[in-house]
Amino acid sequence: MIALLRRMTAVCALGGALAACGTAQAPQPQAPREPRPVPSASSASSRPSAPPTSSARPSSDPTRPVTLAPGPAGLTPVFENGPRTTDRTVALTFDADMTAGQGPRAAAGERFDNPRLIDALRELKVPATVFMTGRWAEEYPDQARSIGRDPLFEVANHSYSHHAFTGDCYGLPALPEDRMRADVERAYTAFRAAGVPGAKPYFRFPGGCYDRRALRAIAATGVTAVQWDVVSGDAFATDADAVARQVLDGVRPGSVVVLHCTRSAAPVTERAVRAVVPELRRRGYRFVKVSELIGAAAGRR
Repeated sequence: MIALLRRMTAVCALGGALAACGTAQAPQPQAPREPRPVPSASSASSRPSAPPTSSARPSSDPTRPVTLAPGPAGLTPVFENGPRTTDRTVALTFDADMTAGQGPRAAAGERFDNPRLIDALRELKVPATVFMTGRWAEEYPDQARSIGRDPLFEVANHSYSHHAFTGDCYGLPALPEDRMRADVERAYTAFRAAGVPGAKPYFRFPGGCYDRRALRAIAATGVTAVQWDVVSGDAFATDADAVARQVLDGVRPGSVVVLHCTRSAAPVTERAVRAVVPELRRRGYRFVKVSELIGAAAGRR
């Protein structure tokens, strides 16, 4: 447990720059407005403060992204991993982080994107889910559109501002409760303005930090909150082999792996992915998007 906490702290030491690793501090999530929630949450949560997942029915419309039914008391549902079956599926997820106030740093030349990583995923033919902040889509609209229009990928919501939805979340500025829902909705508005089609009703909390108050605040958006069960450790890492080993050691059937699509804060991610993908394929794993794992948990085939 101590080792895990150290690993998570290292990954999340990004402060205001990255958003991909916190410890979950509460219950379960729900789905955004386009689609309606459906599935049963089979995300085996080991986080003590996260409540049990609610069950749901698969949607009768196969074109709609599957979401989880609301959790207890109508709270946003939380998904962490897919079914642990003999079907060896794994979802690589990439957080495209940019905090609302980092415009001057981008103007000065800091790169919050990573086009070579996206090119590598295309070259390797790896489906992936990109959790994008609205601010990132505004800064890199061409890339955001390109990712959103590529059937290999799906775009999901990582907030507009990349500010924290709890206090004390790896140094991120904290949003007041009455602005949480608006921040999620503003990200979808930014995606539409950038021409990103079909952003999914999935949401990843900045830093991975959430509690019951946050789950209640964003419930009306209808999103399913998506966490992970494998921390890559790519944030500020300089050893691609160490990142690859951490992923390979952690992956199990149905795993959701959290990585970053932010060149300045995760410079070795592309090289790590190039090592991870062929090895997992050699082990019999098939790469899928988060929507497929949620669909499997919901019973949609």
